[in-house]
Amino acid sequence: MSRRTFLSPYRIMWVFVMFDLPVGTKKERKQATGFRNELLNLGFEMSQFSVYQKYCSSTEKAETVDGQIQNLLPPGGKVDILTVTDRQFGNMRRFYARKDTGKNAGKPGQLHLF
Repeated sequence: MSRRTFLSPYRIMWVFVMFDLPVGTKKERKQATGFRNELLNLGFEMSQFSVYQKYCSSTEKAETVDGQIQNLLPPGGKVDILTVTDRQFGNMRRFYARKDTGKNAGKPGQLHLF
C-alpha cells in the first residue's frame, strides 16, 4: 500500500458519538458520567456537550470503535454514532457566537490621544 493511499482523506475516518442520557437520579448521573469517561478512555475528545469525536486511521478501526461503544451503552437514553470521512470532516463549517456584554457591546472604546 502506498503512502498516498494510506493518507487518503477518503480512507481516514472520524467517529462522532452524540447522546442524550437521563440524569434525573444519582444512579443515572453516575451512568452518564461513566459513559463520558469511557469515551475519553477510548480516545474521544469533546466537541460539544454530549458530542464527542475521534480520529480513526481507517474504516476498519472506525468499525472497531463502533463496536466498543455499543458495549458501553448505558441502559437508558439515546446514543447516535456517526462516521464520516476525513474529507467530509474537513468540509464542516463551524461558527462561534460572541457574547453580548451589555449596552456597549459592539461599540469601540473611546480613543485617547496624549
